[in-house]
Amino acid sequence: MNPAYDFKGQVAFVTGAAKGMGLATARLFAENGASVVLADLDGELAHREAQRIVAAGGTAIGVTCDVAVEAQVATVVDHVVAEYGRLDMAFNNAGIQVPPSDAADEPLDNFERVTAVNQRGVWACMKHELRVMRSQGSGAIVNCSSLGGLVGLPLRAAYHGTKHAVIGMTRSAGVEYAPRGIRINAVCPGVIDTPMVQEMLDGQTDAMAGIMKEQPIGRLGRAEEVAAAVLWLCSPASSFVIGVALPVDGGFTAH
Repeated sequence: MNPAYDFKGQVAFVTGAAKGMGLATARLFAENGASVVLADLDGELAHREAQRIVAAGGTAIGVTCDVAVEAQVATVVDHVVAEYGRLDMAFNNAGIQVPPSDAADEPLDNFERVTAVNQRGVWACMKHELRVMRSQGSGAIVNCSSLGGLVGLPLRAAYHGTKHAVIGMTRSAGVEYAPRGIRINAVCPGVIDTPMVQEMLDGQTDAMAGIMKEQPIGRLGRAEEVAAAVLWLCSPASSFVIGVALPVDGGFTAH
């Protein structure tokens, strides 16, 4: 059972919010009283999910955003402020996978695509969220890294590179903005039952079987379990937590 938070009067912004961990987090923010902006490359799906949140008694809107395009990120953050007047919490969750590859054979297109979304996308989101939060003197940002930001695995150099970068940006910006009343942290999800992971399970059966053997808890994580960690990091309960990379991985990185 998740703890309850009082986020009434606060505004949360979630990227990659139309499904998976982003959607679970957007729903949990709304259940705890926040007004939520769901941003996703699939804006229509984000809009439909926002409507479902509203139908359940919450406050939400869905918007289209490609986080790899900084101008779109800037426009969407401006839209959040125009709609709700402020921005208190953000979960920079949007991310993609690329096919596993021998490091000597990694196609440049794959490297550039995964870097544009996973690294530059988080950088752009954090930059424009901080513009707003800096003027408020308050806010909490959670960036989505991965167990791949904490360890290395064969055939995943490009993807893991982006997730290590997210932790570096989180720590540096975290210490920069802590004196200004803004807390920045990261979550590092393990193998979570999401559409992206399901594709990996189906398409990379041998590799994923090896990863699952390293899962001490013996099961996939749930998107709601990541959402619970994000809300804690955004809440007053974690008021002294700055720049952490919190594993939510069933013990994968603990051994």
